[in-house]
Amino acid sequence: MAEVRYENASRIYPGSEIPAVNELNLDIDDGELLVLVGPSGSGKSTALRMLAGLEFVDQGSVYIGENDVTLSPPQDRDIAMVFQNYALYPSMTVAANMGFALKQQKVPKAERMERVREAARILDLEEYLDRKPKNLSGGQRQRVAMGRAIVRKPQVFLMDEPLSNLDAKLRVQTRTELADLQARLGVTTVYVTHDQVEAMTMGHRVAVLKDGVLQQADRPRTLYSKPVNRFVAGFIGSPAMNLIDTDVTSEGVAIGTLGLTLDPSVSSALTAQDDREVTVGVRPEHLKLSTAGLPGEVTVVEELGSESFVHVTVEHRGEPLVLVVRDAGETTTTRGDIVHVDVAGPTHVFENGGARLGE
Repeated sequence: MAEVRYENASRIYPGSEIPAVNELNLDIDDGELLVLVGPSGSGKSTALRMLAGLEFVDQGSVYIGENDVTLSPPQDRDIAMVFQNYALYPSMTVAANMGFALKQQKVPKAERMERVREAARILDLEEYLDRKPKNLSGGQRQRVAMGRAIVRKPQVFLMDEPLSNLDAKLRVQTRTELADLQARLGVTTVYVTHDQVEAMTMGHRVAVLKDGVLQQADRPRTLYSKPVNRFVAGFIGSPAMNLIDTDVTSEGVAIGTLGLTLDPSVSSALTAQDDREVTVGVRPEHLKLSTAGLPGEVTVVEELGSESFVHVTVEHRGEPLVLVVRDAGETTTTRGDIVHVDVAGPTHVFENGGARLGE
């Protein structure tokens, strides 16, 4: 096991002037499960491949432990990678697939089979060792791919969207199993996904990338409650944070006719703003349907059982604006109802350049 460190690491693909990964600085602790997340084209997979040695590092350095591996070939980095397409050999049994890398390393057969059986026990694959991949479910194939990584006993696991080929229910089950497995093995793990729910539920920390630039790396709860900028605020959370562009007046800020109470640190920062437009952010659970507040019409009600999300169209700056409000699972609100929306929790304010104001 080992720490991982990116130092001003950049990757610029031939023919492009814009880096796919731009001066990435990121420390990953020994035994940590860090998730790289971001939209398509954010650079998360490129950053993983730079660590794996599958992409060249044009500037900066990459370290595993105390070793600078920037120029080291993949086979010398002591890493194991799990891909989204499993990459299993169809003609080999589960046991042969899991032990293939060890066979290539000329590990004695007895030791090889012992390590395969140990991994199979951990992954609940013991009864499938003699089967071929075609006779396994998607979840079982993914566990075989994990087993192939485990038997190598690497310093670092690298996982590139390993659950993307699974159906929704199996994804939820498998991500729980992966998080539990990583905790038991204690191996430093870098996990790439575009699914922010997956990132939030699995990662000890989550690193959010956009256009090749690291936006924020922190614990999931901190990302959710204290996003450093508008992009992180809108990307983290499902449904997304309500983000509303509004004007600063002598009375503060408002959504339509609804004046907002702000944290003193935010109010203090607003007085120093030269630009008089900001973005207000409110999570759906921090809005409530009330007898007073901002009037609007219900256009959509998403009933999820334990909770409902009510889409309310209100008027803001003379234009229609849709706010998403979290309501009780057994809501009586229906499409076409006229309701009032009020604020019942923290309000975030972002300056025109996107940075969050206040503490």
